[in-house]
Amino acid sequence: MANIIAGMNYSLLFGIGTSGADPYTAILSALYSGNTGGINSTAVSTGNPLTDLTLAQQNQTKAVAAEAKDPAVARDIAAFKQGIANAGNIDAALTNPNVLKVLLTANGLASQVQYPGLAKKVLLSDPTDTNSLVNKLASNTWLNTVKTYNFAKTGLTALQDPKILATLTDAYMQIAWRQSLDKATPGLSNALAFMQQASSIKTADDILGDPVNRAVVTTALGIPQEIAFQSLGAQENAIAAHLDIKKLQDPKFVVTLTDQYLLNMQQQSQPAADSDLNTLAAQARGIVI
Repeated sequence: MANIIAGMNYSLLFGIGTSGADPYTAILSALYSGNTGGINSTAVSTGNPLTDLTLAQQNQTKAVAAEAKDPAVARDIAAFKQGIANAGNIDAALTNPNVLKVLLTANGLASQVQYPGLAKKVLLSDPTDTNSLVNKLASNTWLNTVKTYNFAKTGLTALQDPKILATLTDAYMQIAWRQSLDKATPGLSNALAFMQQASSIKTADDILGDPVNRAVVTTALGIPQEIAFQSLGAQENAIAAHLDIKKLQDPKFVVTLTDQYLLNMQQQSQPAADSDLNTLAAQARGIVI
């Protein structure tokens, strides 16, 4: 594991203690879980993940608006705003679990809500310091989030900006909707996010440093999750051997890759799936590699 980040205490990063939890499973979960949380699901799957993806794209605007009216989501947002209003400084704000839940989830870090102490330390670290905690994590998602708000320098100012508050609450509703879909159709949340950001991927590190990109690409191409325990160079070589990253600028290729991801996710979650789905996955597998 030292090959991931030399000198890093992973028990602090991923909550590995003395409870008997498998540290390898914990690390893989943190690396590959782009969107996890406690959102209740009202979505229903058609049984075909590709059809579910199409329907989600078609109904997105209305569905997100409806999600905002969900009592649980509305309570989360109200508690988030109240927490910021009552906070006298950024330390108090980031200590409030209601603030952290919305802030992290809205920035694609929902899987880190369960580690509030670590999250606070990362959010308050200095992105310009190469030795700071956020830079040691080697995560594009964390680094981009810390750079966006720069709490270490600006304090509570960013969270008090009405435009930023609106952006965060809108993003939270969007992700709440995606998480709801994900519980009905495994991987659908990642699929939607990946399709939106695929064109921004220029290097293997853009894939490895983002949990959504990492999960979609490695799952679609059949690259084992255990690649995370290899050196960064070995991981980059594995991605390069399976994928021409320039193809991610082609929307049609992105759709094909995403479809393969959803089919593989369906197979993993339902090993006894019907033969038609298995046939679809087998036919698509050779297209993207």
